Amino acid sequence: MGTIVVFENVSLDGVTQDPTGEEGFGRDDWRARLAPGDRAAWAELILDDASRAKALLLGRRSYEFFAARYPHRSGALADRLNGLPKYVVSATLTDPAWNNATVLAGGVVDEVSALREKVDGEIRVYASSHLVHTLMEHDLVDELRLAVFPLVMGAGDRVFDQKGVPDPRTLRLVDTRRVGDGLAHLTYRCVPSGNATATASADRTGRRRG
Repeated sequence: MGTIVVFENVSLDGVTQDPTGEEGFGRDDWRARLAPGDRAAWAELILDDASRAKALLLGRRSYEFFAARYPHRSGALADRLNGLPKYVVSATLTDPAWNNATVLAGGVVDEVSALREKVDGEIRVYASSHLVHTLMEHDLVDELRLAVFPLVMGAGDRVFDQKGVPDPRTLRLVDTRRVGDGLAHLTYRCVPSGNATATASADRTGRRRG
């Protein structure tokens, strides 16, 4: 059975909107503000994360963003993303052009639940904030990984909001790492609704700090 793992680049105040500066919201690419060593460490983190994924799960807008760029890029990360099976949640997309892409046109909960049964390993969700909100609401996220940039944006869409997560959600911190000198990588395990009082002993066993 597969696990749904959400990976997000996030500012210190929780903003995830337009980290590359290509959508017109942000003034520039967040990575441009990093020291060269931190940027290289972030790139290594992303490649390592993608290398552990068995499939990608994307919303339509995020799919279109990646599909417009990665088929024309080279390098280890592009090779990995281009080669992975990709599943796109969309009621309007009918002919995905990106290699190995499949449209999930039915109900999100049913389609993603079936996908978890189909894929053996980590199903990675990149960007796709609206999809993440739906997955969280229906307890379909197993793990949340945040690459925290040392920036305060002040405004912008956040990884969670009141509409996306109407009720409190319990998460357990299972890993923390420093990435380069300025970034942090946090891994949280999602606790299903109604099971928030479960003990955290199993999580503590594998926790590492760096």
